[in-house]
Amino acid sequence: MIRSAKIPVGISACLLGLEVRHDKGHKHSRYCTGVLSRYFEFRSLCPEMGSGLSAPRKAMHLTEQDGMLRLITTDGLRDHTELMQDFIDRAMPSLAPLRGYILMAKSPSCGMERIRVYNDDGHVQHREASGLFAAALQRHYPLMPLEEEGRLNDDTLRENVIERVFLYDDWCQLREQGLTAQRLIDFHSRHKFQLLAHCQKTYRQLGPLLSDLKARPLEEIAEEYIHGLMAAMKKRVSRGAHVNTLQHLAGFLREGLSDTDRALINEQIEAYLREEVPLIVPMTLLRGGMRKVPQPYLEKQGYLSPYPDDLGLRNRV
Repeated sequence: MIRSAKIPVGISACLLGLEVRHDKGHKHSRYCTGVLSRYFEFRSLCPEMGSGLSAPRKAMHLTEQDGMLRLITTDGLRDHTELMQDFIDRAMPSLAPLRGYILMAKSPSCGMERIRVYNDDGHVQHREASGLFAAALQRHYPLMPLEEEGRLNDDTLRENVIERVFLYDDWCQLREQGLTAQRLIDFHSRHKFQLLAHCQKTYRQLGPLLSDLKARPLEEIAEEYIHGLMAAMKKRVSRGAHVNTLQHLAGFLREGLSDTDRALINEQIEAYLREEVPLIVPMTLLRGGMRKVPQPYLEKQGYLSPYPDDLGLRNRV
């Protein structure tokens, strides 16, 4: 399931160490350039530089005028909203090949959420906005996994967004090959246990959705399916949900393993629930059990290998 070529992922240019911020500085993310770059082909972009602004430049913030957000220099002398909007209109179509995007937090252009909006007197009106570029990205590509770089320091959030990038890449490859009923069923079969872990409610909804692919146009069903799946994948997986999924998978091996092997797997699943071991421990035992009891159906499951092992993400969740 995991492709051999690097996955194209967008990133705010300052996170690659490029000196494009308003003070001609950067916010180099060594995790992105040192770890994720092994699997992601980063395509950098700075909306403010792309809009024709220079570095250094006047600092900017968002204001609200007649219900519309404006990108204004903090001294109130220049309005760069039209420049930014023109850049967004030109840039958005070129971002379609991307499988994810890592954004710079707190930026009036790239911040995903909790961006401050000021009034004309320089006082904060609220903190409920997204940067203009980030908001446009979410509108144009609602399925694309987005995350702010600072949130990658959270083990659970980091694991979640990287899992979604690899899953979304699999979906995009399906669409590039051409949507067929069999490819849609195969895709769901690969990812059904990931979905079970993230959201049992959606798991119970999407299976029946695919049970009769002749009831409606296939394109319509596929769009409903992938929007439901990607929304569910944003949800954090609780330990209890992982345990439930692990036990489901262990059930496929029940008949072929010895009593000792089954007991060891169950012991480590319980140890994971008690927070005594990370997820990688029972997961490794399950994969070892599959080598003793071949299960072609399980071998295809994205839940067991949603991304390359050497990222170490399941060592910390």
